[in-house]
Amino acid sequence: MLARRFLAGGVRPLSQLAATYKDEPAGPSVVTKVPGPKSQQLKQSLESIQSSGQVKFFADYAKSRGNYLVDVDGNVFLDVYTQISSLPLGYNHPELVDAALNPEHVSAMVSRPSLGSFPTADLVETLNNSLIAVAPKGLGLVQTLMCGACSNENAIKSAMVRHMFDKRGGKPPTAEDLASCMENKEPGTPNLAVLSFDGSFHGRSFGTLTCTRSKPMHKLDFPAFDWPMAKFPRYKYPLNKNVDYNAQQDKQSLQSVREKIDEWAAKSHPVAALIVEPVQAEGGDHHASGDYFRKLQALCKEKNVAFIVDEVQTGGGPSGAWWAHEAWNLPEPPDMVTFAKKMLTGGFYFKPQYKPDQPYRIFNTWMGDPSKLVLLETVVDVVKRDHLLRSVASVGEKLLKGLEALQDRYPALLNSARGIGTFCSISCCDAKTRDAIIEKCLAQGVHLGACGEAAIRFRPFLTFTEKHLAIMFNALETVLKTL
Repeated sequence: MLARRFLAGGVRPLSQLAATYKDEPAGPSVVTKVPGPKSQQLKQSLESIQSSGQVKFFADYAKSRGNYLVDVDGNVFLDVYTQISSLPLGYNHPELVDAALNPEHVSAMVSRPSLGSFPTADLVETLNNSLIAVAPKGLGLVQTLMCGACSNENAIKSAMVRHMFDKRGGKPPTAEDLASCMENKEPGTPNLAVLSFDGSFHGRSFGTLTCTRSKPMHKLDFPAFDWPMAKFPRYKYPLNKNVDYNAQQDKQSLQSVREKIDEWAAKSHPVAALIVEPVQAEGGDHHASGDYFRKLQALCKEKNVAFIVDEVQTGGGPSGAWWAHEAWNLPEPPDMVTFAKKMLTGGFYFKPQYKPDQPYRIFNTWMGDPSKLVLLETVVDVVKRDHLLRSVASVGEKLLKGLEALQDRYPALLNSARGIGTFCSISCCDAKTRDAIIEKCLAQGVHLGACGEAAIRFRPFLTFTEKHLAIMFNALETVLKTL
């Protein structure tokens, strides 16, 4: 059935894609306005079924190859946004296609195991070859889940389980605990808090939504927990010319964290966990130094607060390392590291003390998807074999230098180029200009993304090369000249 679906419109079956992957387009090709007439017609049809306001265009994934995304109108885009930073190796990578078509994997896809209760016989082997093979140093335990939001949600739950386990002195919950939690009352439903930062994004489920502080529309009309928000550093660029200012930003943020933890403790609402992104992606690509994060971890340890690093968007290689927090040189691993997006499956790594002491504490029907683990196993092999992290670091250095050169040539339009690996961004003079640049680049065949108030974010595949970089910069320069 999967192969038949990709035969529509005369497209070759998936089994033949390996032979045609080398036919990645030489460059973009835009033949209609975007969205084109077919996309507009499909969008109208979708609107009769569900809200489609956020749909940009409809894609033809069967025809997409490598770094290029093709839409239903035949437009070919160099994709530097990659499904909101979610795909590692590009479209229809031949080895991923082979893995998907392997008959050994069909039964798991069709019968969809509930991994928490009835896992596949090869689950341990697959985990060892995928998630454990690239685990953050010092974190040898992992829990698979479905998406980034539920990964963060369950990491937070794990922190709270551990907090209450310690509070009870390791004893089991009392009858009063069990009865009161059914009425959402203390002591079974304790007043615990999670600290997050202004500008953060950790998901749209109810728990993570309280931690998300990037855009009002994410949170509007939804009840939230009484959880604290601390200040996150807001650096000025270039870094080497703003050392004192940025150091003061670090200091103010750390002081804000300490004050919030103490404030919530004073009202008998202790902070059980702190969650932080290596780069505040949705919030505007805000960075902080390794020194800052080392001090933040030390503060969490002092206050007995779980230190959760949200690598949903930064994990999987775009920083030039498998995990962005590797660059911090922490004295010990984070308590938990969450992931999704480029890792193809959701989940979190954790220290042994956060392993639940009872079943069903961290649980849902699926607990991930074995087909995604199979694909991730292939991704890990390809990334290591082809030295893609080394390539990301090299291309990322040229990407950042190119952005810095553009802001020097167009200072009225661009500023504050920043990034790690190819996980880069640049700010525009205002949101209107940013949106115009992105729209005009799309018309040039280059697909970029927005973040924060006025930033453009660059989120290419791990297979993005200098050839693709030159095409992207040519389109950007063309657009900037018109503005």
